[in-house]
Amino acid sequence: MKKIKTHLERYTALINFLKAHISENFSVLDLGIENDLSRSIRKEGYKIDNTKGEDLDLDTSAVGLKDYEVVTSFEIFEHMLCPFHLLRDISADKLVVSVPLKLWFTNAYWNDKDERDRHYHEFEPKQFDMLLDKAGWKIVDSEKWASRLNKFGIRPFLRRFVPRYYVLYCERK
Repeated sequence: MKKIKTHLERYTALINFLKAHISENFSVLDLGIENDLSRSIRKEGYKIDNTKGEDLDLDTSAVGLKDYEVVTSFEIFEHMLCPFHLLRDISADKLVVSVPLKLWFTNAYWNDKDERDRHYHEFEPKQFDMLLDKAGWKIVDSEKWASRLNKFGIRPFLRRFVPRYYVLYCERK
C-alpha cells in the first residue's frame, strides 16, 4: 500500500498507474471538467479530453461516443447518485478509475455550502468491485493508497494506516 502525502504525490501516483496500463497513443476521455490532473496527464503526452460539466447522472452521452478508447475517472463516482448507468454506457474498452474508500471512523464528506462538493458514496473495495462487475467491467489491476497529509487529529492519524484511495484498471468483458 502506497502512502500519499500531498495532492502532487497523488497525481504522480495516478499518472504512473495510468502509464503502467495505457499507452499515450490511445484517445482518452476524462470524466469531469479540465483540472490540474488532466492537464498533467496531457503534459505526459496523452491525448485527453474532458467532459464539459454536464450532470453525468442524467446525461451519459459523452461516454457513448466511439471516439475514445479509454475513459478515466479520478474521484468522480462518489459525487454521483447512481454511477451504474454511466459505467454501463461507456463505449470504450478500457477504464482507469479512482475513488475514495469508505472509512469506518468517519462519515462520507459533505459540503453544506457547495452542492457540487459532496460525496454521495464512499465505497468499500468489494462494493465498488461488484458495481464494476455488474456494469460489465473486468478488473485487471488495482492499488490502495493511504493518505499521509500533515494534519493533526485522530482521523488524519488513522488515515495514515487505513487505505483512503482505490485505483483500478479495468477492461470491458
